[in-house]
Amino acid sequence: MSSFSLVYLALVSALGSSVVALGADRFPSLLRVGSSLLLGVSGLAAVAAGTLTLLTEMRLLDVLPFGLPWLTWHLRLDPLSGFFLAVVGLLVAVIALYAPGYLREFAHGKSKQPLVPLGLFTGLFVFGMMLVLLADDAFVFMVAWELMSVSSYFLVAYQHQHAPNRRAAFLYLLMAHVGGLAILLGFGVLAGFGDGYTFNAMRATDLTTTWASIAFAFAFFGFGMKAGMVPVHAWLPEAHPVAPSHISALMSGVMLKVALYGLIRFTFDLLGDIQWQWGLAVLLIGAASALLGVLYAMLRNNLKRLLAYSSIENVGIILVALGLSMIFFGAGERALGVLGLIAALYHILGHALFKGLLFLGAGAIAHATHEYDLNNMGGLIKRMPQTAVFMLIGCLAIAGLPPLNGFVSEWLTFQVALQAPALESGVLRALIPVTAAVLALSAALAAATFVKVYGVAFLGSPRSRRVAHAHEVDLGMRAAMGVLAVLCVLFGVFPNIVIGMLDAVPQMLVSAGPPSLTAHGWLWLTPVSPRVASYSAPLVFLGVIGIGALTFLLLHARRKDIRRGYPWDCGFGNLNSRMQYTGTAFSMPVQRVFAPVWDLKEDVEEVRDPKQPLRTESIRHQLQANDRSWSRVYEPIGRLVLAAARRIGMLQTGSIHTYLGYSFFTLLLLLWVVTW
Repeated sequence: MSSFSLVYLALVSALGSSVVALGADRFPSLLRVGSSLLLGVSGLAAVAAGTLTLLTEMRLLDVLPFGLPWLTWHLRLDPLSGFFLAVVGLLVAVIALYAPGYLREFAHGKSKQPLVPLGLFTGLFVFGMMLVLLADDAFVFMVAWELMSVSSYFLVAYQHQHAPNRRAAFLYLLMAHVGGLAILLGFGVLAGFGDGYTFNAMRATDLTTTWASIAFAFAFFGFGMKAGMVPVHAWLPEAHPVAPSHISALMSGVMLKVALYGLIRFTFDLLGDIQWQWGLAVLLIGAASALLGVLYAMLRNNLKRLLAYSSIENVGIILVALGLSMIFFGAGERALGVLGLIAALYHILGHALFKGLLFLGAGAIAHATHEYDLNNMGGLIKRMPQTAVFMLIGCLAIAGLPPLNGFVSEWLTFQVALQAPALESGVLRALIPVTAAVLALSAALAAATFVKVYGVAFLGSPRSRRVAHAHEVDLGMRAAMGVLAVLCVLFGVFPNIVIGMLDAVPQMLVSAGPPSLTAHGWLWLTPVSPRVASYSAPLVFLGVIGIGALTFLLLHARRKDIRRGYPWDCGFGNLNSRMQYTGTAFSMPVQRVFAPVWDLKEDVEEVRDPKQPLRTESIRHQLQANDRSWSRVYEPIGRLVLAAARRIGMLQTGSIHTYLGYSFFTLLLLLWVVTW
């Protein structure tokens, strides 16, 4: 079967899942079995098509007789779209395995919801993302982009009976359309100076540096808004947490990557002549997104909201790698530019895996406990042991620890940043190490954040009755998390194999590949040269396994000498769950150090014994950490819009004579324009 046949199978199966879901309210099994099965076929076909395209480095074109009579649909499958298609398909296939068990609660549980909208718009959402990746003209791209945005809006608003969900969905739709308008203007610049709306015509456009920079600015703003970069990120932590967990995994795991695909396609493929100034802008915004995203995540106790803010951090890491790549390409250092692009692509793949795993884990916890607040969890490692293992792997991967996949891409990004002395500009040579230090700080804070997540949620004792009675989720949900966990390990232990496949992308975009990255086979990764830096993931993995096995054997040999007892309670009696660290307490030192980052509202209420005033009966602590972008960016814009609306509203006098006067003078103006 050819790659395009697999692609069409993926698209038709995604649409078929939407059609089958139309009968889900009458027959819930249609959604949990039929629709999920078709989604699984769609995902596997997309993975097969994308992988085959990467291996063969083929470029296939097709034209479909849809759309307007003079504007047919142009489709293209090349290594870049193939890579992203494989990433999207992989997570879609895993979601199809996870969904039947997760959706049982929506069909029969206390939180019963209509199933038709969920199944219908999930299929359309997947179809829209895949079509964006295949579009070879601006018309198809924008149609698919809007389908992706509008269908995901209905998924965010799925549980619309809650006012915060409606607010989050409206904000998401508003910012999605603002970003879409910016993307359309970017395409408009290329089409205006070119010979049509097809991407081939845009590639042939010869733009001046000024107009190319204007087009890039529009595209960077539009795609960056969809990807969740700072400061246009406010929709992301509002929208992702309120969607069903498997939809949150799709939105955070792959929808953000589709936006990054658009940025890479527009910049590296359609514009082509990359300027280092563009890379500097991407680098700085990426560094700010990485640091602020993880700081915002650190203070959150709602697990899904914390994961949503963490996605901003990871988008920032990808933008840092892309920015470095663009800077080196603009400076003529093509080999280092390719290395930065490979690092960005690898982190795109890695983030899809471990963030999808963590969102599915959050959904499993909520399915078993009906809790998202970390401060109400605890002790889940005994009640959900398999989920605990999978979540541990996800937390280690997102923290960037070897030998998992998150470490590889971050290590490659640092290796690119360390080559700053190769640049002629003294400003860039000084600025890049600073951004690398910011990235290192972000990585350390990410590790602390997910130590908090795992420690508070899975260790210790249960903090609520529902958590105390939790049990493991069904086999399908565990299998989906297990697949992603295994892939996080495999892609971390054998990165050379994956990077060897990724070489086809820079070969297509810039006709160059990394000269020595995988030159020493599958065992060693050498970004610049073996003398500069090298990393052997298999040897690190064997070392970790060896140390773990040795520790286990030593403990097993001395198990008779180990005495178990209750921890020292300082003389206060038996320890209970209220004496454990909470998520708020864990993040308090970071909050004190970085207090200016947030808009903090802290309230401490102390109740004293009326008979013994020096004795405190209870203390109530409440901390609210708000995103400063709301007060600094969004609220001023909102006030300006409302002020403008009030002024425009003055035109509505309610008098028919005034309206006739408007029409008369408008007609005179138009006649003057036509005859001028």
